[in-house]
This record gives sequence, C-alpha cells and structure tokens, in this order.
Amino acid sequence: MNVRATTAETASSPAADDVRSEVGALVARAREAQRAFEHAGQTALDTAAAAAAWAIMEPGRNRRLAELAVRDTGLGNVEDKVQKNFRKTLGLLRDLHGKPTCGVIARDAERGIVEIARAVGVVAAVTPSTNPAATPANKIVNALKCGNAVIVSPSPKGYTSCALLVEFIHQQFDKARLDRALVQLLPAPVSKAASAELMARADLVVATGSQANVRMAYASGTPAFGVGAGNVASIVERSAVLDDAARKIALSKTFDNATSCSSENSVVIEDAIYDAMLGALQRCGGVLLDAAQKARLQAAMWRDGKLSEHCTAKPAARIAQTAGLDEIAAREPAFLMVEESGFGVEHPFSGEKLAPVLALYRASDFEAAVSIVRELYAYMGAGHSVGLHTAHLDYAVQLGEHLPVARVIVNQAHCLATGGNFNNGLPFSLSMGCGTWGRNNFSGNLDYRYYLNVTRVAYPIEERVPEVDALLGEYFRSVGR
Repeated sequence: MNVRATTAETASSPAADDVRSEVGALVARAREAQRAFEHAGQTALDTAAAAAAWAIMEPGRNRRLAELAVRDTGLGNVEDKVQKNFRKTLGLLRDLHGKPTCGVIARDAERGIVEIARAVGVVAAVTPSTNPAATPANKIVNALKCGNAVIVSPSPKGYTSCALLVEFIHQQFDKARLDRALVQLLPAPVSKAASAELMARADLVVATGSQANVRMAYASGTPAFGVGAGNVASIVERSAVLDDAARKIALSKTFDNATSCSSENSVVIEDAIYDAMLGALQRCGGVLLDAAQKARLQAAMWRDGKLSEHCTAKPAARIAQTAGLDEIAAREPAFLMVEESGFGVEHPFSGEKLAPVLALYRASDFEAAVSIVRELYAYMGAGHSVGLHTAHLDYAVQLGEHLPVARVIVNQAHCLATGGNFNNGLPFSLSMGCGTWGRNNFSGNLDYRYYLNVTRVAYPIEERVPEVDALLGEYFRSVGR
C-alpha cells in the first residue's frame, strides 16, 4: 500500500494517531474488497453500479434523501432535489449502459493495439453540501462500474444525507450479495485531518465542492480530479427568441434555489433587445431592484466579503425579507435582478451568488457582450461554461474559440444542460472540469473514463517509415530547407 505523508501523519498527538488508525482501517477494508471485486467480471461491476443507482432512484428513498438534505443543509428545495436525484442518476445509467469497463475493451488490428480496462483502486470522493446525495451517488456509481471501491468524505452539513444514501446502497448490496466495504464513508464528525488522511491513502481523489477542498485534493500527493469555481454568464444575442430565452434562464436560475454551480449568475444582453428581454424576465417572475434596494441586498448577501448562509440557496422572497425588502418579498418573486456594470471584489454581484439573484449587464453588440463575459471570468469562474441564446448558431463556435470556457451551452436551460441532459450529448455528471483556466487538470464532464486505468498491449506490425518530404514538404516550400 502506497501511503503518502500527510499533515495528520506528521502530528504526534493521540487524536492524530486515532485519525490515522481509523482511516487506515477503512482503507484496508476497502482495498481488500476492491481487489476481489475488480476481477469479478463485467456482470458483477454492472450489478454493483445498478444497485447504487437504484438506492437513490427508488421514489420513496429518493424523497427521504431530498427531504433530509434540505432539512439539514438548509439549501435548495425538496421537489427539485427529487428531480435531480432521479434524472442525473438515470442519465448516468444511460451513459454507462453496455460500456465495457473490465478486460479487453478495444482492439485495433491495423495499429496492433489491444486496450485493457483496469480499475484505479480505492477512490476518495469528496462531496459538497449543495448536492449531498446526488453528487456522491454519481461518483459511487461511476467508481463501481469501473471495479473500484469508494470512501466518501461528505461535507459536515450533508453528512446525514450521505450516510442515509450509503445505508440504502448497503441494503441493495445485501440483496445482490456484494461486499459492503466497497462503499464506505468517513465517520462523523468529518474533520479536515481525516479527509486529508483519506486523500493521502487513496489511489484517486475526486473532489467537488469548495475550492479549499479542491486545493487540498491537489496537495494530497494522490492523483486528483477537482473542479473550478462557478460563475456562469449567459449572453442573449439580438436574434434570440426572447420569451424562450427568459423561460430557460428563469428555470436555470431558480432550480433548487440556485445551488448548482451551473446556474447563471449574470446575463449579458445586447442593447437593442435589453428592455424587451428585461420584460420577458419579469414575466417569468424576476423582480428588478432599484439602486437603493440593490445596496440593501448586497449588505445582506455578503458579510465581510463572504456569502451569507442566510441567503445562500434560499428562495428569493426569503432573501428579500432578510435584506429588509418586505415590499419586494410581498410580490413573491421567483428571482431577484440587479443591474451591474462593474467587475471584481468591489462589485460582488459580478461573482458567484449561489442564490436566485441575477446580475444584468447591457452590451452594445455581440462583441461587447463577449468582452463583458471575459471580464467576469477574469474575476471568477474561468473555465466553467457560458450560455448563449441566439438564432445564429455559429456564434457558439466563436465563443468556444475565444472565451476561457470548457462548455458553450446553446439555447438551453444552463444548469440542467451543463452536466448532461437528455436533449444534449454531454455526459451526465455533477462534476465539471474547468481546464487550466480554472486551475484544473481536465476540462470535460467527469465521467466513468476518469475512474479507469487503461493498459495497452502493442503487437509488432509491418514497419511504415514515412519520407521526410511527405511530412515537411509544405514547410520546405514555404520556408526553405
């Protein structure tokens, strides 16, 4: 077992020794179970993945998990979590269906290459309070499909939901005669020392949540996939169908009270359609605040430069009440809107809000809109994604070529689309890589392929050596020898 040095290991207190012993025992049990599991065959791997998926999808269990998540975290709403738990897991099963993840998975006779899927081992899954059941379920299903064991390090607020999920998975494992040690979680209360120890002892870390958790994963000495910060902006270009765009933005902004990192935080609207688009957003339940109301909302949402838990992922009316805007709350807004023109720490509405609050920017034309988004991402959210509502579909490719984003979401409800949906081809995931722009080592949606090693067997083939001129001829003709 390859155990790396951690902060917990360098300490000499009895508490540190307890952490090492406790986490070490969990990892030892997981490693023993995983070694037998990875060679059990594709049917066993598929059965384990299906068991974990059904543990959260079954309607009664799904609702219990959603209710517990909202009760204990205070984030989001039950009905949207029920939908998220089911659809994200169903979509993941669709992506995994029929995919080979053990033994020989590809043969290329022309190149003489055979590819063999191999498990990575024990996966440390660090999960957030915003999705305390859906995110761990996604990671667990992916890991099991690939022959791995998983130990979850849940957020403290999300612990009860994650513990209940693991209990449900173990019940399904018992029916399928699978080893419960394949899916475990750190004991409560989860400490930073225990999480760090787990990361150091695991074979792979997949970290979703705060940037502090992601940085700790990268610093663990274990190969790690982490996600970047969210701060999604969407551009509404003048050719867009405004009522359709407004409806999709409103759905994305309000879904689960904007707990998703993929919910729009800003909408950049071309000047020619600004007033009309504002009206469309208002018809979808948005309420625009004036300057004085905006200042009161800002004071309520940010305390000492940090987002207030009293506003995070709460309904818009409740946020308005917290800000002392009773007249706004009485209008029962679906989401709040503020007009903004600046960027950075002096303009906090330009950053991620994790609440049904939307910043509106006015752009003279499409090029100016792109520049505004670039300024937003220079402050926060680089690498994640951008939304575009337009009839000119080629504009999306322009955004993909010029903005620091890993995804361009065209004419869709952004938070439902970014992590995969049934009406687009992105893989279903709750962990989206942001590339080097977001200080990540991957830019895709974290799917099952990130939970696999691949061994390649190379057979000899007929030697084919190209002529130099065949490869450098164009260079020679344009530059010379």
